[in-house]
Amino acid sequence: MAVEPETGITEGGTKGRFRDVLARDHARRGKPPVHFADMTADERIAKASELGLPKFRVNQLARHYYGHFDTDAAEFTDFPAAKREQAAGAFFPELIHEVTRQVADDGQTVKTLWELFDGSKIESVLMRYPTRTTLCISSQVGCGMGCPFCATGQLGLTRNMSTGEILEQVRVAARMMERGEVAGGPGRLSNVVFMGMGEPMGNYKSIVSAVRQISAESPNGFGISARNITVSTVGVVPGIRKLAAEGIPVRLAVSLHAPSDELRDELVPMNRRFNVTQVLDAAHDYYRATKRRVSIEYALMRGINDQPEHARLLAKRLNHYGDNWVHVNPIPLNPIEGSKWTASKPEDEAAFLDILHRAGITATLRDTRGQDIDGACGQLAAKQR
Repeated sequence: MAVEPETGITEGGTKGRFRDVLARDHARRGKPPVHFADMTADERIAKASELGLPKFRVNQLARHYYGHFDTDAAEFTDFPAAKREQAAGAFFPELIHEVTRQVADDGQTVKTLWELFDGSKIESVLMRYPTRTTLCISSQVGCGMGCPFCATGQLGLTRNMSTGEILEQVRVAARMMERGEVAGGPGRLSNVVFMGMGEPMGNYKSIVSAVRQISAESPNGFGISARNITVSTVGVVPGIRKLAAEGIPVRLAVSLHAPSDELRDELVPMNRRFNVTQVLDAAHDYYRATKRRVSIEYALMRGINDQPEHARLLAKRLNHYGDNWVHVNPIPLNPIEGSKWTASKPEDEAAFLDILHRAGITATLRDTRGQDIDGACGQLAAKQR
């Protein structure tokens, strides 16, 4: 009997008014090797036992991985020399391999193209600011949401990424900062945003596991506060509600992009499954459950969704809930090659922002880092340069 390939989308996504847009080679390559980050505590102990290693060795491996960002077991001087190679093979198989690294913004933005075990390619973007350093990571190979203005959305979904593949992006970035490989000298990775390739809620189990390990203190995680982690979604309502129940104070970011169902059906196809009202209801419930303000992401597109009537309707819909519960991030659209969608005029951006402010909505025009290396929002397409 044929086994239906894993799509990773949430309940209801394989039928009805919206289905994932799948890449031609969707889910054809199998699953990545099991990594230390993919294992439960008991699985790690059992694997160590298979190698003839006592339980305390697992804690040593965790300290190397989460505390020192290191997987080169050959250099683990506190580990039995005769067991280092075995431990490396069993716990730290190579999951992501750097293909290219592009630099922008005077060396403070670094986009890395990664090749995965099956030849798939994904990207992550590291951005250093005066008071923080943020890593934008991918959670799927491609994306099945099909938003027409987004380069990643045009790829279709190939497969979900494992927890290990997700966390390896974080480990390497943290090591880059520690070693001073980003302009500005040694520093610390402080923020992680799930805003790279893929719909995070479509890979829910892996991203929640990743979030827990990113935020746990060493030796159980990288020690980045959950309050400095953002999980983005185009509006997968079941995923929003599940995340609210997890009890992890991460920030939720909703890629809304339009205030009406008629327009959002065109810009964000998932709206045909979960409409604007359902998405905003779930987002407000998330705010009530976590007491964390929700970010509303809104890509401004010239003559499409950037006019005063759009700003007024957006303000009305958000103010319906009261509570000062959102922060709107209007984002100048980063055009993609061959697209009819383009960025708003500066005066229209300013007018849009002014209308939101006058309505009492907290809003900040988003910085477009990495645009010249196709590393900005909506531009990640895993192309080799």
